[in-house]
Amino acid sequence: MTRRQLLSLSALLPVLPNAAKGQNGKFKISLAEWSFHKTIQSRLLTNLDFPQVAREHYGIGGLEFVNTLWGSPTQSYLARLKSNMKKFSVEGVLIMCDGEGMMGHTDRAERLKSAALHQKWVDYAAELGCHAIRMNMHTNQEAKTESEIAVLLERCQESFTRICEYAQASKINILIENHGGVSSNPDVLLRLMKMVNRPNFGTLPDFGNFPKETDKYLAVEKLMQFAKGVSFKCWDFGADGKETTLDMDRMMGIVSRAGYRGWVGIEYEGERLTEFQGVQAARRFLDTYAA
Repeated sequence: MTRRQLLSLSALLPVLPNAAKGQNGKFKISLAEWSFHKTIQSRLLTNLDFPQVAREHYGIGGLEFVNTLWGSPTQSYLARLKSNMKKFSVEGVLIMCDGEGMMGHTDRAERLKSAALHQKWVDYAAELGCHAIRMNMHTNQEAKTESEIAVLLERCQESFTRICEYAQASKINILIENHGGVSSNPDVLLRLMKMVNRPNFGTLPDFGNFPKETDKYLAVEKLMQFAKGVSFKCWDFGADGKETTLDMDRMMGIVSRAGYRGWVGIEYEGERLTEFQGVQAARRFLDTYAA
């Protein structure tokens, strides 16, 4: 199947009305590019097609980019992406950044190098009108004991303070998602938020990415106090339109009670439904959700 054929077939899905806000009017619906990572990695779609897919097939006007799914981020490439965003009346929300080093590396030179490597993504986010980039607090040496975690937090405090200072001039937020390792421990992540203590530093609570033994609802509730984004991670939906692996009404109730009024990004990672169908099901759920 070619890229053109895929776009044509996806257009056969019922087109949903614009999703500037959910029915409760308390949040805005965005679309995480990772929802289509298999299709993009198969080269059936590209990052440049993302604005068209979000607007024409789902009525979604907010884009959450993934840096590893981009083509070469040259100025001409950015110009083409901005042109497509304008053409389809969509706006940038954030850029999820991976593969740019470890902010918690044991070697100070390496973690500060990682902070420097993320600077270009701050610049790209600003150019695309995004409000944030998502980063990771990964390390080359797993921290398990309390003393090891304390040392890791000190390292991360320095590197994240460095990138927050750089991003402040562009009014870009630096967000950390629960994304494996100690970052999936909400208490550890909250400690880092308080240590860095910058107005442009926050969390991106993801409904997944927690160990099996973790109470996901309590974890998200904790992370919401510093949330500047929310990732609606989902896997499957039943005939009743409900997500089958999590109680999404309960989860969205937590988001609502936290007073959150920003973007809620659909991030579909299921197997039974196609990527296009999964996003459609998630969009329908969010659009009919009432707190």
